[in-house]
Amino acid sequence: MTSLPPLVEPVPALSATEAARTARQTLLPEFGEIGQRRLAAARVLVVGAGGLGAPVLQYLAAAGVGSLTIIDDDVVEASNLHRQVIHSHEDLGSSKAQTARRRVLGLNPGAQVRLHEERLTDDNAARILTGHDLVLDGTDTFATRYLVADTCAELAIPLVWASVLRFDAQVSVFWSAPPAPAAPVTMRDLFPRPPAPGTVPSCAEAGVIGSLCGIAGSMMGTEAIKLITGMGQVLLGRVAVIDALTMRVHEVPLHTGRGADEAVPAMGATASAPGAAVGNPLGAVRPPDGVTTLDLGAFQQRRDRTDKVATVLLDVREPDEAAHDALPGAVNVPISALLQAARGADETQAVTDLLRRAGLDDEQDVVTYCSAGLRAARATRLLIRAGWTSAVLAPGAVDHLRQEPELV
Repeated sequence: MTSLPPLVEPVPALSATEAARTARQTLLPEFGEIGQRRLAAARVLVVGAGGLGAPVLQYLAAAGVGSLTIIDDDVVEASNLHRQVIHSHEDLGSSKAQTARRRVLGLNPGAQVRLHEERLTDDNAARILTGHDLVLDGTDTFATRYLVADTCAELAIPLVWASVLRFDAQVSVFWSAPPAPAAPVTMRDLFPRPPAPGTVPSCAEAGVIGSLCGIAGSMMGTEAIKLITGMGQVLLGRVAVIDALTMRVHEVPLHTGRGADEAVPAMGATASAPGAAVGNPLGAVRPPDGVTTLDLGAFQQRRDRTDKVATVLLDVREPDEAAHDALPGAVNVPISALLQAARGADETQAVTDLLRRAGLDDEQDVVTYCSAGLRAARATRLLIRAGWTSAVLAPGAVDHLRQEPELV
């Protein structure tokens, strides 16, 4: 457990308006008026005004952080609104940074809000991050995550970090030069290098439950408040792991002596001993146990075999995805429908009935596919459990067949 001194010195006094607005917070004995004055003095940068940035910005503004910088070069889209609750339907097509600024000032009119409506790059990262007491990373691309983490490490700025995917989230604090006796921890202690291309699905491919962004973002905001004020024990050297489906939160100690070539375990792995590795918050995928994955050659051999067993492609993405670029002849049964069927009293019969209604025959060989392979692997496990013959078509093979559909 890591207790740290406050990040900033307090402002001399609060305005009467701010004192009244934050009165319920200053009643906390661990916090008090001096804690509120520290928040007013803090200069905090939030990278991304999306799913994680939305709760972070709102709670930090409401808490009384005096200076907030927002970096986001994106515009609001309809698919953002289920999780990026700082924006509204009226904001569609507008700058995320601008709409976030309006919301922040609506909560805390006295806050200073600076915007960078540009993409963070190697050329501008140090310039933009310099001068801030604290950075919170709410981005969802690996290039930006590593850029933010590496720049914070170089500038010795503490970083509050989180990742969300599907029903899983992780939250931690990294700092390359914390006050003694705390040990330095950076994101590269957890993940020495980015995952290989194609091994990790995005939220657009695998999905995310919107309320989980609120949980993880609120935890990020709490860690930021603790760092600024010196309250409690922050998540430096620990990773909080959230499973929303069971609503369990556990922590994993982060070992900082990992070798650069040591593998990081897959999402869902757990660790209980100090120094063990955490389940991969970036979502790197191991080959699924008990599931056969077919490359293009193996798929064609399986399809062309002479034992009279017909091979059918099953697209397990959602209908709007399948409508966009389904492989020729593929049948669409989304993984969501399969999972719902599997929750019934008789899983085998329910899954079989669902597939039969879609036109499949339980004598067929079913090859599942999606965008990144995760949903297909889950579907294949369900099918095998229900007595069907099934395998997964590798994402690379799917891409190849889209480019050359005559090979299907």
